[in-house]
Amino acid sequence: MMNNSTTRFSSRVDNYIKYRPAYPPEVIDVLKKQCGLTEDSIVADIGSGTGILTELFLRNGNMVYGVEPNKEMREAGERLLSGYPNFKSITGTAETTTLPDHSIDIIAAGQAFHWFDRALCRNEFARILKSGGWVALIWNLRKTIDTPFLSAYQELLHTYGTDYAAVDHAQIGMDIIKTFFAPNPVSLATLPNEQVFDLDGLRGRLLSSSYTPEPGDPRYGPMLKELGNIFNIYQVNGKVHFEYDTNVYYGKLEK
Repeated sequence: MMNNSTTRFSSRVDNYIKYRPAYPPEVIDVLKKQCGLTEDSIVADIGSGTGILTELFLRNGNMVYGVEPNKEMREAGERLLSGYPNFKSITGTAETTTLPDHSIDIIAAGQAFHWFDRALCRNEFARILKSGGWVALIWNLRKTIDTPFLSAYQELLHTYGTDYAAVDHAQIGMDIIKTFFAPNPVSLATLPNEQVFDLDGLRGRLLSSSYTPEPGDPRYGPMLKELGNIFNIYQVNGKVHFEYDTNVYYGKLEK
């Protein structure tokens, strides 16, 4: 994994739980139609975090192994998903999941693949997948220029973000993903998604991102002041809208 990717969300768990976008339930429909997902499929959610994607599969009736290296995120997921008997929390990484050989029908990674060592995790995924198993790489891709508000928010991130350009998952495009699945093909399904925020929610959404300054950083106060200015300019009835494309890349890794 890249740099401090296994620890960089530790101080942001509460905001992550409250303000990160869920995934549309239609993700499950795509995987049922295209990848043969059924309620009997065994799923590994790699980089499961607080369990946002995991819960979609649990609601479908699946046994889900949530593999997460970050202690704080993993423990939050364990609390939030404690009512699901089919959830098993695993201390592991994408490169070393600790799961048994050929035990998984579908590997999913939500908002996480860009942190992985692609060569190492590909070998690990191939090891734990059953014959004929599938991999689904999923991102909520925030639109950045579609509205004046989204453009202003994007500019805020470039101005105040600590390492936004370096870790932005938008850098993982189809060429990289094709290389990961090669020589097998990869397909893409895109679904609409949205969040609506008041000012407090918008602040929490900003602070859930690992590339924004935290209290004590001299950029923290000016960033929140500018966020308030942006909200005041673009809010309608006290709300602003985040719009996303939820991209689901799916394919097989059979050699």
